[in-house]
Amino acid sequence: MQPSDYSMHSAVDLGARKAALEREAKRQAQESSGTANPYAIDVNEENFQNEVLERSLSAPVVLAILQASSEQSAQVEAALDRLAIGAGGQWAVAKVDVQASPQLAQALRVPGVPMVAMVIGGQVVPGPAGPATEDQLREWLSQIFEGLKQQGVLPAEFTGLGEPGAGEAQGAEAGQQAAQDPADVEAQEAMQRGDFAAAEAVYTKALEADPSDEQAKLKLAQVRLVGRVHALEANAARKAAADAPDDVAAQIDVADIDMYGGKFEDAFDRLIGTVRRTSGDDRDRARKHLLTLFEVLPGGDPRVAKARRDLTAALF
Repeated sequence: MQPSDYSMHSAVDLGARKAALEREAKRQAQESSGTANPYAIDVNEENFQNEVLERSLSAPVVLAILQASSEQSAQVEAALDRLAIGAGGQWAVAKVDVQASPQLAQALRVPGVPMVAMVIGGQVVPGPAGPATEDQLREWLSQIFEGLKQQGVLPAEFTGLGEPGAGEAQGAEAGQQAAQDPADVEAQEAMQRGDFAAAEAVYTKALEADPSDEQAKLKLAQVRLVGRVHALEANAARKAAADAPDDVAAQIDVADIDMYGGKFEDAFDRLIGTVRRTSGDDRDRARKHLLTLFEVLPGGDPRVAKARRDLTAALF
């Protein structure tokens, strides 16, 4: 893997963004249930430089190249989560989902998944490729940390690992795969065949049955977002928005693309700026669309809370 060769492209990839949304939903579910690894970061083309290379200048980062649909990847991910939790945050796990970030995986020249590497001081030290048990990963990490201490890269007091089993209880729970809801299965099948209306209908029906179902509300908003974005061409949409800053439809398209790509603050800021610049029906349209984007993230998300405050300031 060669991070120095890293580059990204702007094209919208439906499969990649769907995988990214699914990983985001998984992370949110783990955080809600208290089973998330607090030392893990989901890495993509946008944050690789900051969250991996620059972070590694001050502390080790274990880079995990994974595939959401792979059982072997799930086992390696769960083992790393347990080890990171047991180590108490002495190092972070940076997770790259090759389905969500295919361009990053290509830039890193990943030969296969799952794959693990150590990044320290911006340099990559390859690790186990293919299936690996927690004991094998612990042994590899122990050797890496010991070597780095001998070289003076890490301080002598750096332990790197907790006692065996220290992260077992929480990590094992985090690694468990919850049984899939039949509605999720139906919606995913519909999306795979490109029938976004059918996927939307699944969650609409779930909300009609239980209006308090926050997960169904969240998934409905995500499905609607994917349905709007799948036909857009990113470069053309961005040029149209740049050429016509007061064209609400053009600004909405780019906000959707940014939201779809995980650049939530950019999407919110774009529409808040549109609200400031416009008036009447145009202003109301931008405001209403922004409210639909808020629904793509959980209500308690701090980015949503900040954007709501900014929207209020823009309106009054």
